[in-house]
Amino acid sequence: MTDTISTVTYCYVHPDRETSLRCKRCEKPICASCAQRTPTGYMCRDCVRSHQKSFDTSEWYDYIFGFLTAGFLSAIAAFLVTLIGGIGFIGWLLILSAAPIAGTTIAEAVRVVTRRHRSRSLFITVAVGMVLGALPVLIVQLLSMNIFGIVFQGIYLFIAVPLVYTRLSGIQLFK
Repeated sequence: MTDTISTVTYCYVHPDRETSLRCKRCEKPICASCAQRTPTGYMCRDCVRSHQKSFDTSEWYDYIFGFLTAGFLSAIAAFLVTLIGGIGFIGWLLILSAAPIAGTTIAEAVRVVTRRHRSRSLFITVAVGMVLGALPVLIVQLLSMNIFGIVFQGIYLFIAVPLVYTRLSGIQLFK
């Protein structure tokens, strides 16, 4: 008969919780609530955070260039949306087809300007730049009480901003 001696391990974050899980990277004992599931096993939050930072490649100037590029191109797109707003029913079809094209164009321009650098905060900065770029045109629409212009600006921003964010971040809805 063999006697197995098992040592009880406790989570390094929660010392009162027994666990048998270990981080696949640093071998620290982690409880089920601290474990982050990855495709290759469980990792502690610290290792996941440090792993994610290796993918953030953006430099400080990428934020400025990305913001300015997105703002400038969004201002142009918002102005063009204003021109579409006076067409009528065809305008609805044009805005629904032109907003994704504008978003894709802005995303690709930002990708070129930032040299494909990546960072979640860069993607958010670009999205804010898009909204702020369209804001002057939206304010003019509000002051002139152009209902269709306001609605079309809203449709443009509702479609283009998430499209730019997902395109830059690499989120894939369908594989």
